Amino acid sequence: MTHALRCSGYDVARTDIVRAHGYTLVDAAGKRYTDFEAGVWCTALGHNHPRINQTIATQLEQISHVGYRTTNDLVEEAATAVLDTLSLSDGKCVFLSSGSEAVEFGVQLTRRITGQPLLLTLSDSYLAAYGSAGRKRAEELVCFDWRDCRACPHEGECDPQCAHLREIPFEHIGGLVFEPGSSGGTVRIPLKGLVQTLATVVRQHGGLVVVDEVTTGLGRTGAWYGFQHYDLGPDIVALGKGLGNGYPVSAVAMTAAVFDRLVDAGFRYAQSHQNDPLGCAVANKVIEVIREEGLVQRSAEVGILFLDELKRLAGRHDAVKDVRGRGLMIAMEFVADDGRFSLASVFNDLLETGFLVGYKPAARLLRFYPPLTIGEQEITGLVERLDHNLSKLV
Repeated sequence: MTHALRCSGYDVARTDIVRAHGYTLVDAAGKRYTDFEAGVWCTALGHNHPRINQTIATQLEQISHVGYRTTNDLVEEAATAVLDTLSLSDGKCVFLSSGSEAVEFGVQLTRRITGQPLLLTLSDSYLAAYGSAGRKRAEELVCFDWRDCRACPHEGECDPQCAHLREIPFEHIGGLVFEPGSSGGTVRIPLKGLVQTLATVVRQHGGLVVVDEVTTGLGRTGAWYGFQHYDLGPDIVALGKGLGNGYPVSAVAMTAAVFDRLVDAGFRYAQSHQNDPLGCAVANKVIEVIREEGLVQRSAEVGILFLDELKRLAGRHDAVKDVRGRGLMIAMEFVADDGRFSLASVFNDLLETGFLVGYKPAARLLRFYPPLTIGEQEITGLVERLDHNLSKLV
């Protein structure tokens, strides 16, 4: 890897992965690895899903890209499919190339139509790799630190007189940008009452609710969308990752009311691969497969099994500090390294025995975002290997 720029911040664990199918990766020597990260959480249907591959091959033979003055019926079909999953039949949808772009698009149009200088998000939100959403500058984004809220005895929606809430300048905030629990892969599930309160107060001041579903959408949390666990009706939703199952396509959906305000504001946005037929064909097929294969319900059911297994394992090992998750979005947090325990050793042992999992040393955790098709036998194998590895510390 002499000339390829690697700037992700992640160490490269394997350089010779040559094939993939379902939840399995294969290296040049034929060794197999179960992928518990679904690539970068993108291959929700599994690698090389035959129906997605066939859709790509078929569409490539027809047309993959159009310009600003031409279009294709697939764009309308895909927009209708996305809006249907969101119960926004009268809304609008635009297709882009990446999740970061989709979130930034939602942020910019919210600023444009509300006229407010600030947006509000939770402090551990990731949101985007660039732009205003990625920078999180104090003059653009209020990052609310909700750590103290976890110990709050107040049930249901928050007390509006809470000292923490009173510090938020709601009169200058145009929208709540909510990420339902991925938190940059650390899996911090926000409190329902807190999120509902923030959304209510933002709307009372004329703001919008923007939801970043790039990681949590399309079945990842055991529901179609992460916001559904909060009984929210968002104004704008950003989608990515699983929408293309490895193909780079994202989307921004909005209510009819938001679109009307967008028209009045004279908002314009032109991007070279906006509403490309190939990306739309893939997104449309992904949604169709999720429906027909029952993957949202499967994520909920298998996620409960996986989480329960990991929690039982945690009860047997002092090195495990916490296990948390929702659907097939799960993190296992560990104590600090000492003379007996090394998290790097646990990760490397899993890799050498055929399990590729997420590894975030700074947060002291292993992470599990497998394809929604992951087999129960593979989950059992992973848990057993973890148990074996941690048992050697006794």
